Amino acid sequence: MTSQGSAPGRLPGAFMSQGPPSFTEFLSSYSPGLLPGSRELPAGVSAGDQIPHGTTIVTITFPGGVVMAGDRRATAGNVIAQRDIEKVYRADEYSAVAIAGTAGIGLEVVRLFQVELEHYEKMEGRTLSLEGKANRLATMVRGNLGMALQGLVVVPLFAGYDEDQDKGRIFSYDPAGGRYEEHDFYSIGSGSVFAKGALKKLFRPELAEEDAVVASIQALYDAADDDSATGGPDLTRRIFPVIAVVTADGYRRLPDEEVGGLTERVIEGRMRSPGGPSAPLL
Repeated sequence: MTSQGSAPGRLPGAFMSQGPPSFTEFLSSYSPGLLPGSRELPAGVSAGDQIPHGTTIVTITFPGGVVMAGDRRATAGNVIAQRDIEKVYRADEYSAVAIAGTAGIGLEVVRLFQVELEHYEKMEGRTLSLEGKANRLATMVRGNLGMALQGLVVVPLFAGYDEDQDKGRIFSYDPAGGRYEEHDFYSIGSGSVFAKGALKKLFRPELAEEDAVVASIQALYDAADDDSATGGPDLTRRIFPVIAVVTADGYRRLPDEEVGGLTERVIEGRMRSPGGPSAPLL
């Protein structure tokens, strides 16, 4: 294999390096143009309403794990660009990652993060700690800062099961790569203000797994109720939120049939009480 500027028959220096087992660092040395943050906007294109954006993600912990859920809508200005986009992904066996912001760049960041974790495991023969994974993602978000300053902002949400602490943990980020650990629940995206209000009302430390899933559906419903960029459940097209659960048994995406059944129960309850379930005053 040769690269431009290297002698025929000789491996590029990136392949011979004994540096840290990071695929992102390898790529930045061997072919930096493949990194999302190295892209340039095509001539005549602005990072405005022409580019689809993903919106609301919620995550909530329960004893022994964490739930992450995302709505399915992508918008381009006032237009629905896609009704069934997926924003929640498996990062590795014990973690999940989701994106809000510029959809195309966000999907590239997710795929690169998945390869980054797999590459580390193959090189080192072990997995990163959950906090180590969160730090790697922060570095990748920081690498997209140039694109963020052009308006192509990507903000991920990362959560997983911490084997050392036997619990679910949540990490949020800012566009500059700042990493923050959140507790109990969190939400990102245009509908996050409304989703957080719902989660604050519904969260209990002793929530069962199914109750945490239902709470996430309720939160997305509230976000869609007040935020036009967040898609609510679509019964006619059978489009429901993407929901993942991460526990000691690993990552599991809930089947659409299961999510559909729980969502229909939520909608039935909203027919009787449009504002959703009430929180006790004491």
